[in-house]
Amino acid sequence: MKKYLRLILEVLLGICLVATATLAYWNFSAKKHLNEQVVELSEQLDEAKESLEKVQEEATASQQPKEEPENSSIQEMEALKSAFANGVVLQDVELLYKAQKSLSAERQVGMASLRLLTKGAQDPETIAAYQKALEMAEWSNRLQTVCAAQNALAAAGQKVKVLSECKKSTEKEAESKDANAKKDDKAHAVHWGYEGDNGPEHWGDAFPVCGKGKKQSPLNIVGPFDKSKETLSVDYKEGPLKILNNGHTIQVNTEPGSTLTIGKESFDLLQFHFHRPSEEQVDGKNASMVAHFVHKSKEGKLAVIGVMLNEGKDSAAIKTLWANLPPKEGEEFLPPKVTFNPASMMPKEMAFYNYEGSLTTPPCTEGVQFYILKAPVDISKQQLAKFPFKLNARPVQALNGRKIAAGG
Repeated sequence: MKKYLRLILEVLLGICLVATATLAYWNFSAKKHLNEQVVELSEQLDEAKESLEKVQEEATASQQPKEEPENSSIQEMEALKSAFANGVVLQDVELLYKAQKSLSAERQVGMASLRLLTKGAQDPETIAAYQKALEMAEWSNRLQTVCAAQNALAAAGQKVKVLSECKKSTEKEAESKDANAKKDDKAHAVHWGYEGDNGPEHWGDAFPVCGKGKKQSPLNIVGPFDKSKETLSVDYKEGPLKILNNGHTIQVNTEPGSTLTIGKESFDLLQFHFHRPSEEQVDGKNASMVAHFVHKSKEGKLAVIGVMLNEGKDSAAIKTLWANLPPKEGEEFLPPKVTFNPASMMPKEMAFYNYEGSLTTPPCTEGVQFYILKAPVDISKQQLAKFPFKLNARPVQALNGRKIAAGG
C-alpha cells in the first residue's frame, strides 16, 4: 500500500512539472499549429491531477478507521494507470520537451514519474530517467527530487543506495513496520564524510558523478586567466537568523529577497555555509576557511560566490553566527530576536575568479558557476577554533581543460 502511495506522490509531482513545461514551451515556440495540442494536453493533465488528488485523499482517509476495503486506492491507481497506458500523453510531453535546451532535475524526475505511470517500474527507460534525475539533482536544495528518484528506483527492485536523509522520511511513513525491517533499511543508507572510508576518495562508489565527472569542484585557481566581461552585484537583505548544523557544516538559510545579479541575470540567495580550510586554492594555497553563498535563478541555474576567510582580526558577522550555533545537529535553529544580513560577510571589492564546476558535496552535480572573490575577509584565530568542524573540505579536483576567467 505504501509503495503505491509513494508512486502517487511522485506522479503528482511529475504531472505538475510537465504542465508547467508545456506552457513554457507554448510561449517559447509561438507556433499556432501546436495550440490545439497544448490545450488538449493541458486538459488531460488537469483531469489526471484531479484523479490523483482524489486518490491521495482516499489514501489519507484510509488511515482512519472505516468500513470500506483498504484496496480502494489501489483500484483507483490501477484505473489511472490504464488511462495512461496508451502512451499518448507521454509521447506529447516528450515531443514538447525536445524543444528545451536542458531539463531541470525536477522536470527530469517528473518525466520519469510520467513514464513510470505509463510504462511501469520495470521499463528500462523509466529506470534510466530516474537515474538521470539523480545525476542532475543538487544535494541541499533538491533533496525532495533525490529522494523521489532513489525511493522509486528502490521500489522498482533496482540496486540503489538510498541517502540516510531519504531513509528518515521513509521511516516516518513506515512506522508500522517491525524493528528488524527498520534496521535493514538503515544498513543500506549512504553516509559520506571527509575522512576514512566515507571520505572524498570514496564518494564515487555511491555517487558516480563525484568520481567520473569532468567538471568537478573545487579547483586550484592559477593563471593564465581568460578575461571575464561579467559583473557581480549583490543585494542581500537582513532577516531572522536561521542556522543549521547538518552534520557536515554550519549552514545559514536565508529568507527570500536577497539576490545576486550577474550581468543582467538575477539569482536568489538560498543559503551560505562554511568549509575548513577553504576548498578552493589560489596558487596552490588554501585560506583558513571559505564561505560559499549558494544562489539559484528562476531557470534553475546555480551560482556560488566563494568568500575566502583568512586568519586576522575578529569578524563581527562571525561573532553573531558563532554565538548562536544550533544546540542540536540536524535541526534548524531560530534564536529569538536575532537578525542577520549576509552582506556583512562580503568584502568591499567584488573582483573574482570564475569557472564552471560542481557541488563540492555528494552527489557532486555539475553545471554550477563559481565566482571566487579575490579579496578575502578576516576571521580571528579564536573564531576559527570555535568552528565545530576541524576538517570539512573536499580536495581540489582536476581542471580537465577548463578555462578559469578573472573579472571585476
